[in-house]
Amino acid sequence: MKRSIIAATSALALIVAACASAPPPQKPGLAAAAYAAILADPGRPEADRKDDEARKPAEVLAFADLRPGDNVLELEAGRGWYSEIISTAIGPTGKLVVQYPPEFAYGDAAFKARTDAGRLKNAEILKSHFDDLQQVASGSVDRVLWILGPHELYYTPPNSRGLGNDEKTYAEIVRVLKPGGLFIAMDHAADPGASVTIAQTLHRIDPSVVVAAAQSAGLKMLGRSEVLANPEDDHHAMVFDATIRRHTDQFLFKFQKKS
Repeated sequence: MKRSIIAATSALALIVAACASAPPPQKPGLAAAAYAAILADPGRPEADRKDDEARKPAEVLAFADLRPGDNVLELEAGRGWYSEIISTAIGPTGKLVVQYPPEFAYGDAAFKARTDAGRLKNAEILKSHFDDLQQVASGSVDRVLWILGPHELYYTPPNSRGLGNDEKTYAEIVRVLKPGGLFIAMDHAADPGASVTIAQTLHRIDPSVVVAAAQSAGLKMLGRSEVLANPEDDHHAMVFDATIRRHTDQFLFKFQKKS
């Protein structure tokens, strides 16, 4: 009996110690409704507001499970349309790293205009290729968001030899994420089985290419959203074509780095 009591006491001590050392549970991310005030911010450029209905940022970022205080890496941030919303969502205690390749020089003026207007106060700019994120510390990022960008790995601008090796890029994404951190990938869909070379002409990508690359890098797929799916898009038009622009069939995936 005495031996059983000692064993039970030891087991209880181990449980208590494990609970004490376990990280506190994470707060839930912002729900779509929480973005209403962010999108209504009078400081947002009017040109940004006009795209809200088509781009559905509240639903997209709710899927990304952003939380105040998060450290976020936004790959290929374009002209900063999503950057402003993300910056506000994570708040002053959060940190946003805005990345884009130096070949995409249009980002320079766009982000200067936003920062000159007093926006993006919790953000820093990283101009690099997608496979070179060395300025971002390993295991430091809660969320990596790549919105409408994974196809760029297979697109070569006229002034470039390429924007990054795909295998090295996904390895970098895994490296910078914290254990349990999320990778959100969204892009214009191409037909199943389409060659990655279609990125050069149509700026699209077969969704399975992104899934395979992420999983090969060690990421676990958690889910997908159909919020920007469009079955009327036949995947054959270039995404900037006026007949389909802002209404392409877009996939949205969520992956997690293993703890």
